[in-house]
Amino acid sequence: MILDTMAAESRARVRRMKADGTAARLREAAEGFHTAGGARFRERLAAPGLSFICELKKASPSKGVIAEEFPYLSIAKEYEAAGAAALSCLTEPLHFLGSLDILRETAQAVSIPVLRKDFLTDTCQVDEAALAGASAVLLIAAMLTDAELRRLYERAKALGLAALVETHSAEEVRRALDMGAELIGINHRNLQDFSMDLSLTERLRPLIPAGVAVVAESGLAEAADMRRMAAAGADAVLVGEAFMRAEDRGTLLRNCIRETRRRE
Repeated sequence: MILDTMAAESRARVRRMKADGTAARLREAAEGFHTAGGARFRERLAAPGLSFICELKKASPSKGVIAEEFPYLSIAKEYEAAGAAALSCLTEPLHFLGSLDILRETAQAVSIPVLRKDFLTDTCQVDEAALAGASAVLLIAAMLTDAELRRLYERAKALGLAALVETHSAEEVRRALDMGAELIGINHRNLQDFSMDLSLTERLRPLIPAGVAVVAESGLAEAADMRRMAAAGADAVLVGEAFMRAEDRGTLLRNCIRETRRRE
């Protein structure tokens, strides 16, 4: 199962970071650190209209290499100019070909918030994200125990980062809400078998109270999909592959924004 593999690899990276002293150095460097980035991330997602989080994504386990040419800084600036509310940056190195360097350089190159998207399992990775310039981190409920999820969430909050808690079921939504999550992602892709279900946001959104922002994730390919998510009550969408494969990413993003807002 791919999610189990990702979790195991993440935990192995954390063990190495603790063994070589990296985790301790990150904790020391983050002492007293606090960013306003998390508040900006939440505000941009809560703005009127459907907000777009555009992903910098070179590859994925299910699709292989998506972007042979990957001028990520140019792409990031293109998304920003076209109206993206925030960016999502993959930092997982083996299957998504991401890196912290990409996140760090991107956060310095744009003025909009950047989400670290990875399979985080330990607070040292949250420290790492904050110090690299991230405004938010992704926490995947399916691969974390309640104690781990709360520990990572509280560390993000202490550093001023937003935490997007990703869910795929009613039970995971309940766990996120019980913890006090302010941002909940609904991932249409089952990370165990890669199956896709765009109706998931429509089914789970009613379980989430007003005041908690909802991000619909995965499988969104065209303006009609974005309109469907807006109609279901999503505050934002996270779009990766569809924009990454587009010949003119900026134009596609502008069109999607215009189409969703024209029908409000």
